[in-house]
Amino acid sequence: MSTPRPETLADAPLGRESAYPERYDAALLFPIERAANRAPLGIEATSLPFVGGDEWWAFELSWLDPRGKPVVAVARFRLSADSPCLIESKSWKLYLNSFNQTTFSGRDQVVETLVRDLSAAAGGEVTVELFGVDDAALAPAPLPGEGLDQLEVEIDRYTPAPVLLACDESDIVEETLHSHLLKSNCPVTGQPDWGSVLVQYRGPRIERASLLRYLISYRQHQDFHEHCVEHIFVDLMARCRPERLLVMARYVRRGGLDINPWRATPGWVPELPPRLLRQ
Repeated sequence: MSTPRPETLADAPLGRESAYPERYDAALLFPIERAANRAPLGIEATSLPFVGGDEWWAFELSWLDPRGKPVVAVARFRLSADSPCLIESKSWKLYLNSFNQTTFSGRDQVVETLVRDLSAAAGGEVTVELFGVDDAALAPAPLPGEGLDQLEVEIDRYTPAPVLLACDESDIVEETLHSHLLKSNCPVTGQPDWGSVLVQYRGPRIERASLLRYLISYRQHQDFHEHCVEHIFVDLMARCRPERLLVMARYVRRGGLDINPWRATPGWVPELPPRLLRQ
């Protein structure tokens, strides 16, 4: 699959006043190359230190049937972390809104259109599933593992500080931890992005208070959701050297879209947690 057109974030619709489209328009999608944000972390496209993907849910998807009657659905999109581009979220929202007054023959045509356009923008395969608004697949559940948020900790760092991470190399454990205190900010508008993060690993025991302080240190950090997860993954691997590691964030919905990136050590296909009530 060909790589999408190279553009810079300065050209993105994010942070600009945008007219909502009246008809279907695939050109609204705005790909952003992952490489630029990965380079400062020492991540090379030819040798990614993780496997993973980005899972998007869209709750504002509608189109017209051949009689002009509206159809509504919830969509789940999945793309691999090794795709050369992510898709800027506002452009994705505008693209989906371009379906609102567009006639499709049925759900199959909608899925085929979404797969074609999103895969072309990402430079890699995007899978699409449509759900009814009352589908059981949308039922929320709590994150697995033990929560960190009740720990009594002193906080004085609000930008990513991997030096906060500590582990006990003499104690090898396998555990799942989570926090709902993740917050980062949009790299263009500065708007807050609220999320929950899950860390599952086998290796030297991570000191829990240190992990919580580290996750909270993203509170004033400006970056895309996907790159925040990659940053956390790389820092945990470098500081604690686990045998295997999963980092997943479930971000709160904004503009009808929520983004749920996950990264894991190669060779491991973890069981991903379900949707959260806060999403």
